Amino acid sequence: MQEEITRRVVDAIADATVSVAVDGNRAMIDVVSPVFSDLSRVKKQQLVYACIEDLIASGALHAVTIKADAPAGV
Repeated sequence: MQEEITRRVVDAIADATVSVAVDGNRAMIDVVSPVFSDLSRVKKQQLVYACIEDLIASGALHAVTIKADAPAGV
């Protein structure tokens, strides 16, 4: 599951550095990308959720924590 989530986010968000930790059906996703530089916190999270929404809908993931930021200085 960890590799699948990482692949999905990297494929969908340009120049993303992704770290994923999975514990059962819970995931913590940390994403850094310049794409996030002018977006609100909600918009950042929506971009990441869009990558995994089917996993949430199916119940494969129950709880997701997302930290999404632009790189420092961007």
